[in-house]
Amino acid sequence: MAATAVRYLRSVGAATTADQPQPPLEALPRPDLRAVRDDERLPVDPAEFRRVLGHFASGVTVVTAHDADGPTGFACQSFASLSLDPPLIAFMVARTSTTWPRIARAGAFCVNILGAEQGALCRGFAVSGADKFAGVAYADAPATGSPLLDSVPAWVDCRVHAVHTGGDHLIVVGRVEALGAAEEGEPLLFHRGVFGRFSR
Repeated sequence: MAATAVRYLRSVGAATTADQPQPPLEALPRPDLRAVRDDERLPVDPAEFRRVLGHFASGVTVVTAHDADGPTGFACQSFASLSLDPPLIAFMVARTSTTWPRIARAGAFCVNILGAEQGALCRGFAVSGADKFAGVAYADAPATGSPLLDSVPAWVDCRVHAVHTGGDHLIVVGRVEALGAAEEGEPLLFHRGVFGRFSR
């Protein structure tokens, strides 16, 4: 698994670290953006798929990184804890994403878990091609230096551990290097296309 992750990171130009010099590894081929063959497609209408899966409420995050061109990031609701030992998390990103290659090259990222009042922040990071960090305050996350956004109720600082293909998305597994959370605060929720919050 570790060797596969190293090969993938090298194939996208990411920096890798090792205690000792390692022999060169053959780079994995870049994934074909065609997700499935025509004979593999199920008779499920994409609009109906989105409508039904939209009934599953989720939290909302912003995944950020620093590469040679500066800070980058995108809004992500497909995030989950994966393993306690070792500490791993996972998020999913579209294979057509223009932000993901920059995060892959950085080899590290910070998952910023958004609070109930941060819907506007999320919308800013959901726009493609804009200067997403305009007016956004952040500090360097302690382990990787990835952007840690001000006032988020929780954050998880990670290095890329593995990347798997999943149809038209990539499944990115991160190894947790540091994390933290505020004692107070409610999460930003996403349900059926709109933001919401807990009602107590």
